[in-house]
Amino acid sequence: MQLKSIFFLSFLLITVVSKAQGDLMIMPKRVVFDGNQRSQEVNLVNTGIDTASYAISFIQYKMKEAGGFVEITEPEEGQFFADKNLRYYPRRVRLAPNEAQTVKLQITKSSELENREYRSHLYFRAIEKQTALGSDEAQNNQNGISLNIKTVFGISIPVIIKVGTSTTKIELTNLALNRETHKLSMDLDRSGNMSTYGNLRVMHHSEVGDPVLVGQVKGIAVYAPNPKRRFSFELQDTEQIDLSKGSLHIIYETEEGDVMGIKVFDLE
Repeated sequence: MQLKSIFFLSFLLITVVSKAQGDLMIMPKRVVFDGNQRSQEVNLVNTGIDTASYAISFIQYKMKEAGGFVEITEPEEGQFFADKNLRYYPRRVRLAPNEAQTVKLQITKSSELENREYRSHLYFRAIEKQTALGSDEAQNNQNGISLNIKTVFGISIPVIIKVGTSTTKIELTNLALNRETHKLSMDLDRSGNMSTYGNLRVMHHSEVGDPVLVGQVKGIAVYAPNPKRRFSFELQDTEQIDLSKGSLHIIYETEEGDVMGIKVFDLE
């Protein structure tokens, strides 16, 4: 087999395997133990056309200022892992197409928990289905080089234990608007003892007419111990809006509608 043909076949194999292993729907997207809750459930559904198996474990992440995640093994200062106080089962699932499965989470050793936030991420790793495509190992032949490339699909959701009263506050700072692209950027400065998770709304106010919604983003988190998250997005439905006049009111609020931070950005 020629080298060009082998690379094409390998790329095709990666695409098919990734699609087959990536059809996992997880609800909810995050689990929060708050107050007297001692157990919760995570629902899994295989939305693909093939049977898939997943190994379940905990993984630890730190959040970067830009919002991405980096895997870590030791907590940062002010960060506390939740996995030592959580029990979950099953630890492996096998799902036929359209089959659902429940994973149960329980808090353990609750007397050891202090007034703070604990966070770990529940990780679902696809267990590769062994298929024969020539040999499992790379082989050499007289016509070229044979490659066997495998990918591993995984997805994780945060699991958070909150003990005590939250003192967390958010301040919106360093606001800037690109007048050409209509991209609004800002920093979300977090203070207090816990993470925050909420939605962002941007309203345009002018001297004429009612305020107009020009931007909305849901599910923005700033995880402890991070003091800051940089965030930017493009404003929407601005064709009939004069962004050289008036002001933008930026509101960050919880999913329940409690305002965590608000800032007025003067456009003139």
